[in-house]
Amino acid sequence: MSGGGIGRATGQGRSSAQAGSRGRNALAFAPVYAAYGTLFGLLVLGYPVAARYLAGEVFGPPLWLPVSFAAAMFLAAISFALVLRARAAAAIQAAFDIVDAAIGGRQRLTGYAETNLSALENKVFRYVELTRARERQIETERSKIKTLISDISHQTKTPLSSIMLYSELLEEVPALPEAARQYAAQIKLQAAKLDWLIGSLVKMSRLEAGMISLQTAVSPVIPTITQAVSHVYAAAERKGTRIAIDCDPAAAAKHDPKWTAEALFNLLENAVKYSEPGSGVRISVQAGEMFTRIDVADQGIGIAESEWNDIFKRFYRSKQAAGHEGVGIGLYLAREIVTAQGGYVKVSSKLREGAVFSVFLPAI
Repeated sequence: MSGGGIGRATGQGRSSAQAGSRGRNALAFAPVYAAYGTLFGLLVLGYPVAARYLAGEVFGPPLWLPVSFAAAMFLAAISFALVLRARAAAAIQAAFDIVDAAIGGRQRLTGYAETNLSALENKVFRYVELTRARERQIETERSKIKTLISDISHQTKTPLSSIMLYSELLEEVPALPEAARQYAAQIKLQAAKLDWLIGSLVKMSRLEAGMISLQTAVSPVIPTITQAVSHVYAAAERKGTRIAIDCDPAAAAKHDPKWTAEALFNLLENAVKYSEPGSGVRISVQAGEMFTRIDVADQGIGIAESEWNDIFKRFYRSKQAAGHEGVGIGLYLAREIVTAQGGYVKVSSKLREGAVFSVFLPAI
């Protein structure tokens, strides 16, 4: 259809709508017109009829005159209210149509007329355009961040792997002096720490940029807990820390096993790190209707109540943790991973009495 045809069709549609609206308005005022017509008829018929009406010979006692007038005014008020209601409903529906057209990317409905409805349409379309432009900008920035993180991870992984490999080869040299052998061991240790730090920063950046896709499903939590414990078992053995698990094999939660194990590993690593040698770490699970709760309890240095919120911030280090290694990323990562799955993390602790970190995962 040509542009002129579209314009004529649109004009005909609007004319039909306006004609229908005028018909409804006339219908609403019909009682008023009838009342006014009756009074006008009395006046046209002349004085004799008016005199007979006042004498009560036409429509009964003259008392009906004020009553009829009051009834006519009441009907007029109701009709006027109905007209206003119809117009308000039409305006609201037009506003809804404008919003739907803007969201759907369809053609403007009112054109560029100097009316309140057209002004509203201009603002709505402008807002939608700005929102979409902002979304495109965010997507572009996210793509750049993703590329940057991938480059950093790739460019640092190979040199660090080479440093650790050559330090191990250096340690195996038979005639190497003992001091040099210790230096090589320290080089390997520090390279491993740097590799871990870069890996943690990359994970943190990916989470914050929304680049990690979590595959959540209802599944047993005991395999996830076991996987997390396997990563801290060696450190716990060296320190003499006992790890006990109290979990019903049937306990389940809606979670991503891989990333949930990462979150639990960060909690367990802290529990082992800050516990006294020979102490214990206990993992317990409670299944509820809405959430499945996983508690990680230690017998470590404890956390002051004033720091319960701060410890989940990026790079935050408690004063009590000054003598231990760390950069303040583990708890932040654990909370972000659990929150991204619709859960949350809480802490309960007192100084020198250990801490209990509770992970709540959706049960369904």
